[in-house]
Amino acid sequence: MREGLFLKKNIDKWKQYQYEAASNPDEMAQQFTELVNDLGYAKTFYPHSKVTQYLNGLASKIYLGIYKNKREETSRFVRFWKTELPLTVRKYHRELLYSFLIFTALAVMAAFSAAHDETFVRGVLGDRYVEMTEDNIAKGDPFGVYKDENKIAMFLRIALNNIQVSLLVFVAGIFVSIGSAWFLFKNGIMLGAFQYMFFAKGLGWPSVLVIWVHGTLEISAIIIAGGAGFILGNSILFPGTRKRIDSLKRGAKDGLKLMIGLVPVFIVAAFLEGYVTRYSAMPQWLSISILALSFNFILWYFVLYPIRLEKKNRHIKSLS
Repeated sequence: MREGLFLKKNIDKWKQYQYEAASNPDEMAQQFTELVNDLGYAKTFYPHSKVTQYLNGLASKIYLGIYKNKREETSRFVRFWKTELPLTVRKYHRELLYSFLIFTALAVMAAFSAAHDETFVRGVLGDRYVEMTEDNIAKGDPFGVYKDENKIAMFLRIALNNIQVSLLVFVAGIFVSIGSAWFLFKNGIMLGAFQYMFFAKGLGWPSVLVIWVHGTLEISAIIIAGGAGFILGNSILFPGTRKRIDSLKRGAKDGLKLMIGLVPVFIVAAFLEGYVTRYSAMPQWLSISILALSFNFILWYFVLYPIRLEKKNRHIKSLS
């Protein structure tokens, strides 16, 4: 093909690529691919032509645009976990504290009720589960429930269940926070009754070493999801100077950020329950190490680090 015909055939496309920005990354990538093909053709047949130089410059420009977008997406991902999410957590520490206090108080109340009413545990957990646990205890394997299922199947089932439960706790906040409080009530009562059942059988400390290997992250996720639900509900109850619909949008957005932040917690908790908790005879030092690591992570990332980051940002602003 003659250079003039090659130019006439493609010049409109090239000018479009040069002066009209791509609407999305996929379109930009497609433009870059076509330009590379045209550039390769030009270098083959017109190596010293101005058309070749023009295409080289245009392709380089689009390549830099792709690289810039990729770098911004990567930095946005890092910024979310390093800055955006922790500052959102700090903004709503009060709601998270309320969620923690409600859940803990109900768990303690449930344990107290179970200690004074022999039927309470069965009423909460159901006869079938209690009898299965008692049967496992009689067999000398009180935590056998964690060993009956395939590891992968158990991991997937628990991960989906954790996500479902936490999402329900969050979304229920739309009912002016009462829905989230109800789910915290329900889960807190179940935890208190469940934990007391093992203490009553003289298996308190062993149950902590086994169950809380995954329970530390799992229960923390439910409490944080409850806080996210309170954010959603309070945005309706207390819109402040904003329109209620605008306040709701902001509350939903901030609450959803917390839920996104819980995704790694869900996955790790499910992994621990599916793959680690089944080894109930693991060394105590290993169990305590996992417990301590999980607890310290939650304490650091959702409590201490957000406070520290907020103070640092406030200090920087005061200097500017």
